Amino acid sequence: MKAHELREMTKADIEHRLGELKEEYFKLSFRNSVHKIDNPMQLRSLRRDIARCFTILKQK
Repeated sequence: MKAHELREMTKADIEHRLGELKEEYFKLSFRNSVHKIDNPMQLRSLRRDIARCFTILKQK
């Protein structure tokens, strides 16, 4: 998700999206610890999306 897309969302929508991303990151990291995932770049991408959400929330 791009930063300009997040800026157009309301604060409540961003917080909801942040919860979804955190849950997805937790599941993916747990699955990675049990056995290797196909695309490890997904973890990095999710981590960056979470950071992007936090940054936009602080700006609002």
